[in-house]
Amino acid sequence: MRVAGVDEAGRGSAIGPLVVAGASFPEDKIPRLIELGVKDSKQLTRARREELAPQIRELASGVQFFDLQPSAIDAVVNRGVRLRRLNYLEAVAMACVIRDLRPDAAYVDASDVDEQRYSETILRLLPSRPRLVCEHKADSTYPVVSAASILAKVRRDELVALLRDEYGDFNSGYPSDGRAIDWLEAYYAEHRCWPNIVRRSWAPVKRIERDAAQTRLANASA
Repeated sequence: MRVAGVDEAGRGSAIGPLVVAGASFPEDKIPRLIELGVKDSKQLTRARREELAPQIRELASGVQFFDLQPSAIDAVVNRGVRLRRLNYLEAVAMACVIRDLRPDAAYVDASDVDEQRYSETILRLLPSRPRLVCEHKADSTYPVVSAASILAKVRRDELVALLRDEYGDFNSGYPSDGRAIDWLEAYYAEHRCWPNIVRRSWAPVKRIERDAAQTRLANASA
């Protein structure tokens, strides 16, 4: 039996893609994942994730990625249709990954607060119906999801590094990251627009736009 794990990286970032990763394994390979020390990517250093990623790939019978770009994320967030926003977009990406892996069973780290609803959404999008388990913190519970979380994080880190080389050092890109906010403020102050790597629907990004507009208005009326 083939078992797959699916997880994402970069959901909360204001800059760069959200990466969904899936990895499938013969069931008898799962103990080997445990032996390698595979766990939730957030519990591992970057160096350890990068060390584990090729070992996970070697054990896997299949690996798939789906990169959600800022424009796609902005489209669903700005549209604001109930139950058709970011959670649904992630469900679509995860369904595509599961479809391509074609596992007998799939374990997914649920993005929706309602685990059952998230499971039903993914199943409706699939041409076949594997046994599907959607749970919160699945990346800490199931080694196959831990493996997927590592692959997703390593891929996103690689993509973000390329973006930093092109656009400058925005560090992690997360709103909680002061260096990312400094980069966003400086970029907007200089260009008065955003590059396509920025999620324009994110609240901190909109705040920067509002603050800049208010400053211009105040200067004009002074």
